[in-house]
Amino acid sequence: MALFGSPETLRAQLATTPSFERAFAYVEECLRPGSAANQRLQAVKAGDTERVELGGGVFALEQAYDSKPRAAGRWESHYAYIDVQLIVTGEELMEVTDVKRLEIAEDFTPAKDLLFYQPFDDGSVLRMKAGEAAVFFPVDAHKPSLAVGSPSLVRKTVVKVPVA
Repeated sequence: MALFGSPETLRAQLATTPSFERAFAYVEECLRPGSAANQRLQAVKAGDTERVELGGGVFALEQAYDSKPRAAGRWESHYAYIDVQLIVTGEELMEVTDVKRLEIAEDFTPAKDLLFYQPFDDGSVLRMKAGEAAVFFPVDAHKPSLAVGSPSLVRKTVVKVPVA
C-alpha cells in the first residue's frame, strides 16, 4: 500500500535500489532552494508539465497547476511505474485505495501506462503539504491534485520509478 511522509523517511524505507536512490536524490534537490531542480520547478508555468530524464529509466514530471475540487478528480493507477509525488509548494489532498476496489473506466496501457477508474467515494485521504511526498505502487489507485478548501497553486514533481 501507499507510503507517505517526509522524503527522509521514505528514502530510508525505499532507497535500496539504484532507481529509488536516483529518485530520492532528485527529490532532495527539488527541495533545496536555489538548486537547478528547484529553480526549474519554480519556473514551470501554471498548467504546464515538464519532463526531466533522471537516467536508468527514471524520469520526473515537473508540474504547476491549480488544485481542483474533489468532484473534478479522477482515480488513476499505473502498471509499469511507481509514483513518488512530492509537493514543493502549496498543498493538496490525495486519495488512495486498492485498485481491486475499483472498476476500470479507461485503459491507456501500455502506451501511456495510465488507467482511469469509475468514480468511487470510499478512499483514504492524505493531506500533503510542501516538503511531503507520497509513493504509489501499481496496487494503489490514487486521486491527486485535490483542493484543500478552495483551489490554489501547487508546484509538484512526480518521479516515475520503473517497477521492473
